[in-house]
Amino acid sequence: MSKTSNRVAPYGTTIFAEINQLSAQHNAINLGQGRPDFDGPPDIIAAAVGALQDGRFNQYPPMTGSVAMRQALANHAGAFYGLNVDPNQGIIITAGATEAIFSSVLGLVDPGDEVILIEPFFDSYVPNLTFAGAIPVYVPLRPPGWTLDPAELRAAFSSKTRALIWNSPQNPTGRVFTREEMMLVADLCKEFDVTVISDEVYEHLTFGDARHIPIATLPGMFERTVTVSSLGKSYSVTGWKIGWVYGPNHLISGIQRAHQFVTYAVMGPAQEAGAYALAQPGSYYEELQAMYSGKRDLLMDGLRAAGFKFIAPEGTYFILADFSDLYDGDAVSFARYLTTEIGVGCIPPAPFYSEANRHIGDNWARFAFCKSDETLRAANERLLKLKK
Repeated sequence: MSKTSNRVAPYGTTIFAEINQLSAQHNAINLGQGRPDFDGPPDIIAAAVGALQDGRFNQYPPMTGSVAMRQALANHAGAFYGLNVDPNQGIIITAGATEAIFSSVLGLVDPGDEVILIEPFFDSYVPNLTFAGAIPVYVPLRPPGWTLDPAELRAAFSSKTRALIWNSPQNPTGRVFTREEMMLVADLCKEFDVTVISDEVYEHLTFGDARHIPIATLPGMFERTVTVSSLGKSYSVTGWKIGWVYGPNHLISGIQRAHQFVTYAVMGPAQEAGAYALAQPGSYYEELQAMYSGKRDLLMDGLRAAGFKFIAPEGTYFILADFSDLYDGDAVSFARYLTTEIGVGCIPPAPFYSEANRHIGDNWARFAFCKSDETLRAANERLLKLKK
């Protein structure tokens, strides 16, 4: 009898799909998936419509990405981070950041290589490594401050380490790592000759004094780092699935060889709109941060009033909150209870941990604040039922 492959056997329906379905069934306010309930800026949407109607961009774009998109991305990296990225050989436009990471793993890591993951991590990382035959090595962030233990980090490196997947601003904790923390990582990568795949999709979503520092900008790191990001988070168009990876030519060439057989190319008109979006002035990102700062504060007020414990996220649009004073049970059962009985959807951190370290996230739940203020206020009212 025909059957599915052993490769995908461990991966069933995700917790995201389950919470989305439960939220719909119980008319819950879904603060689970990081999906804005508002549209992107009208002028960026109009740029996509214009590109669709133009007639020049509706056939296959270049495999590595449109000329305009790659040049705009090189300009953006130079203007915001002082990086000199080659628009012709140093950039690949991908089907979202998820494909950028997968193609990076396929292009830079061999079967049997070890790859370091910082826990909690975005849920696609482990399947990507498994499909490539690589071996994940886990280093947990320690709550409540979600900090790295230098000794644990060093112990994860060895002669077998090929790469490290880095994520800052970090999903789901909301940490924006300091220069000192990142120098610790960078120095170890240089000592052990390790490549960094840096997931920076929340690069423009930081709050207060926190500042995003691309790890590629640290001394000696550009030549061993590929940087991943996307349009979805910074421009509120998650459905476009336009991402990218950039870095030194010798690493990007390997990723290109994988990318050409994963998706080959991605939607041309959206790339033209992406080029327009990436040319936004600094004031755009200041306004974006101010908007999300207000939403962060609004949801924090509701979580605090309901009895949750948390540290204010320094970046992303997620809050990781401790519910241990409110519910006696693990995170998955709490998420189901909150969704079905209280009417607010959230994501338990279990998918973001290895089996051995899953207990670290057992008292926590992730809430997304990429929602309208009206939605967040309604969720806050429902969360107050927890105190009763």
